[in-house]
Amino acid sequence: MNIDGKLTAKKLRDNLAVEVTELKLQHGIEPSLTVILVGEDPASQVYVKNKVKQTQEIGMISNEIKLPIDTTQLELISQLERLNDDKSVHGILVQLPLPKHIDESAVISAISPNKDVDGFHAMNSGRLFNGEAGALVPCTPQGCVLLAKQHLGVDLSGKHAVIIGRSNIVGKPVAMLLLQENCTVTIAHSRTQNLAEVCQQADILVAAVGIAEFVKADWVKKGATIIDVGINRITTKEGKFKLVGDVDFHDVVEKCGGITPVPGGVGPMTIACLLKNTLTAAKQSVR
Repeated sequence: MNIDGKLTAKKLRDNLAVEVTELKLQHGIEPSLTVILVGEDPASQVYVKNKVKQTQEIGMISNEIKLPIDTTQLELISQLERLNDDKSVHGILVQLPLPKHIDESAVISAISPNKDVDGFHAMNSGRLFNGEAGALVPCTPQGCVLLAKQHLGVDLSGKHAVIIGRSNIVGKPVAMLLLQENCTVTIAHSRTQNLAEVCQQADILVAAVGIAEFVKADWVKKGATIIDVGINRITTKEGKFKLVGDVDFHDVVEKCGGITPVPGGVGPMTIACLLKNTLTAAKQSVR
């Protein structure tokens, strides 16, 4: 069974649009997201275009700042400081990856934690770790948990969740979110022994390892819910390019209880959760 990320994302955006309208009527505030793109990476340009379009569709203000590839780190941080001080801007996002001469960690740290809608700032990581309400949480992990809830129901208590991958962007934050849902959480990675056996124990399996079709059917418990975060481009036998996940979809689909397809699974939820974070940041600015 496919877990439809496009449909779930649309429902979330529809709900956000209602809340955006209410915020405008009650407080006169229009949530505003500013996206900064450095250079002309084609994939980043497409991604930013989709963010801008969906931001505007739910009634938010969307601003885009395009900077040349030779922009210095100091110049970029200067832009961020200006946006941090601008009260009309509620969310700031710097599209990654950045050119090699710019330190991504320094840039992320320069964004105000209250406007860090990517949820990457160390202060937001700490808020997530502490389970603080209103924390700005990384978007892909949020989307993973919402998709698991969509399939299994709101209560995930007692489920054993196994996450393959320990990145700061997906693996660690999704583990924290699932702990908050009262799951038992195992984080597996490249050094995990008997990885297949560990995965076989999972009621919820989150694959975020970055290896095309890595997870096979014999790794999966019958009836498990699989959230596939991977996006990998492979070449087919016909010489065409194809996007696949970290899970071998066709091998696994008949055995699992539900699986997110690639594309059309976690991806749409990532942008929807970015909009959710922007609305949260706008609401918090009222206080």
